[in-house]
Amino acid sequence: MNKLLIALAASTALVSPAFAQDLEKDELTFGFIKLTDMAPLAVAYEQGYFLDEGLFVTLEAQANWKVLLDGVIGGQLDGAHMLAGQPLAATIGYGTEAHIITPFSMDLNGNGITVSNAIWDEMKPNIPTNADGLPQHPISAEALAPVVEKYKSEGKPFNMGMVFPVSTHNYELRYWLAAGGLEPGYYSPENVTGQIGADVLLSVTPPPQMPATLEAGTIYGYSVGEPWNQAAVFKGIGVPVITDYELWKNNPEKVFGMTAEFAEENPNTTKAVVKALIRAAIWLDENDNANRMEAVEILSKPEYVGADAEVIANSMTGTFEYEKGDKREVPDFNVFFRYNATYPFYSDAVWYLTQMRRWGQIAEAKPDSWYDEIAKSVYKPEIYLEAARALVDEGLASEEDFPWDSDGYKAATPAEDVIDGIAYDGKAPNAYLESLPIGLKGEQTVVGTEIKG
Repeated sequence: MNKLLIALAASTALVSPAFAQDLEKDELTFGFIKLTDMAPLAVAYEQGYFLDEGLFVTLEAQANWKVLLDGVIGGQLDGAHMLAGQPLAATIGYGTEAHIITPFSMDLNGNGITVSNAIWDEMKPNIPTNADGLPQHPISAEALAPVVEKYKSEGKPFNMGMVFPVSTHNYELRYWLAAGGLEPGYYSPENVTGQIGADVLLSVTPPPQMPATLEAGTIYGYSVGEPWNQAAVFKGIGVPVITDYELWKNNPEKVFGMTAEFAEENPNTTKAVVKALIRAAIWLDENDNANRMEAVEILSKPEYVGADAEVIANSMTGTFEYEKGDKREVPDFNVFFRYNATYPFYSDAVWYLTQMRRWGQIAEAKPDSWYDEIAKSVYKPEIYLEAARALVDEGLASEEDFPWDSDGYKAATPAEDVIDGIAYDGKAPNAYLESLPIGLKGEQTVVGTEIKG
């Protein structure tokens, strides 16, 4: 505690403007899952950015995403590193119901889809190669389709893992499969397995358990964040076939979530938290990722991700390894600040909602106005910009690094940035859903095992 008080005193002297406002609550507990994209929380703690804001923060790893969400709703956690789908699903009452908001997006990209060595061997004949003999990327799920068909003809279910029903990983794996012509299955109010009409059966596995579950043969592949794709390479048990950067260039990933009630009752504290997280994100990306090896050392600590530094560094420092020895430059595999990564865009929220609707988690059609309304009730760029303005005024961030005049929607994602060549415009969610060849459209619903309408 003496060290803590000394650090606080020193940081107070350096950044006194942060203490010009009264914090409603200065002792906070935040939850996270052991993934590299929790980095802004670890960095804000280790670099003293929370202390600079007068915040005494405890970071606690959680067993799984459900436990983490329940902790935030129940008040045991003041906020958490969350799946972007969690605040949205909770707010619309899919699963546990509670009004959760996000004033800060944690990162872009950072995920991959991995298959077992045996499945990879069956896929490889279907994948074109470069002049150097290595597989051409991105790899389409079309290369997996004949393998799935073979398993079906032999009466074997083709099982793959994802981390949570409303996770980016679930939606990215479904997107990849559907883009390759495979049915990933539907949800209905009566059947929440997500396996109705599925060619590939998706089920939940917590991120750190993915490699062991693959090695045991329970699943043939999975979609997860780092370092658990690279862990499969290091263990020699699997091959990542695609990153989400290749699936959708600079796609939104995790968010920092808290209850709407907490943010309303503690506005100064919330702003201080966002300030510290923005500073951490800046540090993670500044000078062309110059601090990434230091970040790797932080994340490798057992209290954070706890994986070997070498495994974490494989993707965190601008490269990504597919097959053993096939390491390629992917400088934007992990993005924490550039490209406005930390700004909570409404269009990101709308995309997640479209995927919930596409696969039946949102059972009935909704007008475009509904998507906009829900996005604005959960994503809070106004809190973010207030924190950013304070940092600029304190000389801790640059004016040009923030989208001050944004209406909260990104420009439409061009077709060439997505694996299926289908553009995405957050202001036209129903038109987007209509453009996707597989998935619910218009007034369609899932009744029993069939799509009606």
